[in-house]
Amino acid sequence: MFELENLIMTAFITLGYLLGTVPTGLLVARIKGVDIRRSGSGNIGATNVLRSVGPFAALVVILVDPLKGVLAVGLPALLGLDPWIVSATAIATVLGNTFNIFLGFKGGKGIATSFGVFLVIDPFVTLLAVVLFAITLMLSRFVSLASLIAVTAGPLMLLARLDAEPNVIAAAPRLTTAFVIALIAYFSHRENIARLRRGVEHRIGERKRAPEDAVAEVSEPPP
Repeated sequence: MFELENLIMTAFITLGYLLGTVPTGLLVARIKGVDIRRSGSGNIGATNVLRSVGPFAALVVILVDPLKGVLAVGLPALLGLDPWIVSATAIATVLGNTFNIFLGFKGGKGIATSFGVFLVIDPFVTLLAVVLFAITLMLSRFVSLASLIAVTAGPLMLLARLDAEPNVIAAAPRLTTAFVIALIAYFSHRENIARLRRGVEHRIGERKRAPEDAVAEVSEPPP
């Protein structure tokens, strides 16, 4: 029985990772004749697609990337499998999006896919995180800052709810997923964090920087 559970977990982890590797931004940009990896920041996520291709293409990425997470995690959840299998599948899906084996272990930042997987795991927390994302984005116009606040809020909100949790052990898979996803997000945003600290991070709607600013931004390695 234990071997069967391991086989099932391996199968869903693999499926989740492969679904995560579907490069939505790369495919949408290619339809428009743009190699997104050679444009802007080189990232295949929605923000770079918005800047390099346009709002409609970015909207497609914003809608499809969460769907990858919903599909990957929704299946084991719907089948009533062990919560740890659901958790492992969720993490694998975000890893597939962020560290795509077919793109040299490069990919998007994983935020949209993270929202998708957590929408299945805890819709209430996800909704609050989306609200925080929207408020932060409106106030600061920094997508990176809004993303980091949203993923940080996830595990914090789950911890705050532990007192009302009838079975704390049952909350462990959700907490683990939230913490690991937050760690992945911070790692994938490490360059954004460095630019935020230096005050040179791009804002949504901001005009392209002058060449000397761009050179300074590239030449300064993250601390």
